[in-house]
Amino acid sequence: MANRLVEFRKSALKNVGVAVGSESANSGNQTPDSQESFGVQSWGVSAKQSFTRMPFWTEDDLPVVQSALLKLEQGCRARQVPVVHIFHCGNSGAFAPESGFVKALAWLPGEPAVRFDKHTHNAFTDTGLDLWLRRHGIQKIIVSGIRTEQCCETTARVGSDLGYRVDFVTEATLTFPMTHAGTGVTFSAQDIKTRTELVLQDRFARVVDVDSCLADLAA
Repeated sequence: MANRLVEFRKSALKNVGVAVGSESANSGNQTPDSQESFGVQSWGVSAKQSFTRMPFWTEDDLPVVQSALLKLEQGCRARQVPVVHIFHCGNSGAFAPESGFVKALAWLPGEPAVRFDKHTHNAFTDTGLDLWLRRHGIQKIIVSGIRTEQCCETTARVGSDLGYRVDFVTEATLTFPMTHAGTGVTFSAQDIKTRTELVLQDRFARVVDVDSCLADLAA
């Protein structure tokens, strides 16, 4: 979902891309013509204002996640890693384009290299993201945004299956407590993040913190 995708961005570092945003399909934003500014990596973020209108929205963990996202964004831009925004578009409510909320959270700085709008949980299906990454020679994506176990995790899984190397920056993702429908047990945001790391690590992604991710870009 949030998928401030990201997660998928992606510098004279060849083959890295980054994406920042929330879910949605190609909105027609301009893609840079020169491939020289792109590298092997890309950063993807999915974080849009639509989430702030949802009943589960809480800002309990937002200050920590906001700090991590801004540090990651600044570090990627400084290393010329392209930033991609992914926004989820629905048919009604706060996720409908006409609502005016399908846009980046106000505190996210700068324009992305490209924006894609999505209609599924992952950032690849029917968006053109895969083609864009391949056209720019990007082989690695960095995933961050909202929500950890939904749009971010799903994007990491699909990206891995498509052959991309994936860095999943958990501390730069946001999610919210959920209650199991069958047992009534409530899982905290941290419980969900831990579970997401468990199932992604070494199978679909490299789970890293912001400092490790940026250090790898500088290597």
